[in-house]
Amino acid sequence: MGTDNKVNLPYFDHLLTALNENNKDVEKSFGRHVHWGYWQQPGQAEQTADDFAAAAEKLTAQICSAANIKDNQRILDVGCGFGGTLAYLNENYNDMELLGLNLDDRQLVRARKQVHAIANNKIQFQQGNANVLPFPDNSFDVVLAVECIFHFPDRKQFFQEANRILKPGGYLALSDFVPSTLILPITRINLPASNNPGFYGRCNVQCTAKKYRQLAENTGFVVRIENDITRNTLPTYTYLRSSGRWAGTWSFSAVYETLTIEGLSRAGLLKYMIYSFKK
Repeated sequence: MGTDNKVNLPYFDHLLTALNENNKDVEKSFGRHVHWGYWQQPGQAEQTADDFAAAAEKLTAQICSAANIKDNQRILDVGCGFGGTLAYLNENYNDMELLGLNLDDRQLVRARKQVHAIANNKIQFQQGNANVLPFPDNSFDVVLAVECIFHFPDRKQFFQEANRILKPGGYLALSDFVPSTLILPITRINLPASNNPGFYGRCNVQCTAKKYRQLAENTGFVVRIENDITRNTLPTYTYLRSSGRWAGTWSFSAVYETLTIEGLSRAGLLKYMIYSFKK
């Protein structure tokens, strides 16, 4: 997400095309959640579409748990994708007011078709900018950002906005790829051409664990959870490599970026982290 409404995320173009073509495996794998999976026992990953979908749901559950979510809360999911996180909350909590925000209206069109309120919940999807949240001060109990903050051009501005709209004692929970300081010089994994956003779009993966702690302190948050789940997400890469057979022809940038992320993750140089911050 940026400071305007321009969206350039080739991987979503790829997914939406496959979904419109009724690709059943893509529907199972990415039609609800568009993020990595979480396996409690990574060695038991089955590498099927159903298994990956279940793992993606479990990753959502991990982040929601970190956010200390309870019934009767008002929750904002920033970068909500196809609405999978709100669908999970809708199915597991009662008397909730759930709002999903995304810059890409195409994703919201699908979310509105797929996610419908139950259990006295209310659901709304809205187009908007993560760095200029269109909500009043002190109006949410929880803000979520599931595997999307690396698309935001300014993490500090997002943190300031999240703090502004959270009620006192509210939680911000997110997941992100966090680099070791050893690889900071090479964390620009996009292709070098200025007009090529790369398969995953423009990604800033330069916020280290130390920077996250400083960011929290500078924007009025206290770090509550800092959980490295890299090991639990590694089967994602094996699945992505195998799924390329049915997901369509992968571009050079898709293969290059995915293999780069995998290699750094397996080497312990890029960690998949869940964070929870309290206002």
